[in-house]
Amino acid sequence: VQLQASGGGLVQPGGSLRLSCAGAGRTYGMAWFRQGPGKEREFVAALRQSGSNSYYADSVKGRFIISRDNARNTVSLQMNSLKPEDTAVYYCAAGRPILSTLTMAGAYAYWGQGTQVTVSS
Repeated sequence: VQLQASGGGLVQPGGSLRLSCAGAGRTYGMAWFRQGPGKEREFVAALRQSGSNSYYADSVKGRFIISRDNARNTVSLQMNSLKPEDTAVYYCAAGRPILSTLTMAGAYAYWGQGTQVTVSS
């Protein structure tokens, strides 16, 4: 599995960006993680293999939406109402986590290369 993330960039606070991750087969659970300057990698959002249930970090709940397009083998992260603290390198990941490990980076075997998101005025 090779994952290719795209869609990052510079956006003003309150703006929106849409990240995409290509190469994600429908048999894998998918997630987005991020790593801000001087911070550890943290969970952002996940979709289970079935694609019917989504999970979010509290910090992004209500602002970010993760979705899957099985026909195109892509997973997207729609990010709205962006804040400066959302600034980070965003990584997509694929794996077969169980429910209790959905938010753990170690549960995902495959990773994209990361895309930079900068929220600044």
